[in-house]
Amino acid sequence: MKRLTFAPLARADLLAITRFIAEDNPVRAETFLAELEAKAHRAAERPQSFPARDDLSPGLRSIVHGRYILFFRELSSEVRIVRVLHGAELG
Repeated sequence: MKRLTFAPLARADLLAITRFIAEDNPVRAETFLAELEAKAHRAAERPQSFPARDDLSPGLRSIVHGRYILFFRELSSEVRIVRVLHGAELG
């Protein structure tokens, strides 16, 4: 498995998502963050099994969790999560 890293924007996305959910349910915010991180690890385990999103940017791939999409790139020694966005943001 390649090393998993998060770009600064992806870390900011995760923080914003967690804060938003925590306004109503702090416990769920923590569990949801754990679920998103688990999805990111799945991307690092087998990045080629997730859809290419060359329509958005060459070399970009995505993995979906509920209404959120994790965008990542497979690099030589790592899989880098570049953004975590709500599907409505892409509309």
